[in-house]
Amino acid sequence: MKNLTNMLKEAQKLQERMGEMQAKLAEMEIDGAAAGGMVRVTLSGKGDMRRIKIDKALAVPDEVEMLEDLIVAATNDAKAKLEAHLQGEMGRLT
Repeated sequence: MKNLTNMLKEAQKLQERMGEMQAKLAEMEIDGAAAGGMVRVTLSGKGDMRRIKIDKALAVPDEVEMLEDLIVAATNDAKAKLEAHLQGEMGRLT
């Protein structure tokens, strides 16, 4: 019975730490970049896009396809950084 009580207490602590981590993630921002920083994307800790910055030199009508590819690359960079951060946080919890 004592072990069960201890396990329940540990589970409750873990749940509290998960809640704290989720609150921090909602406030956190991760930046991703492409083309040497000419395209920057900012994601929230939950993966929602918050901002995008594009260097004016890339705003050429004939180069829209390249710009689209750079936006995708910057977004993927930010997502990869976010996933790495989340794995690190989860590792600390468990």
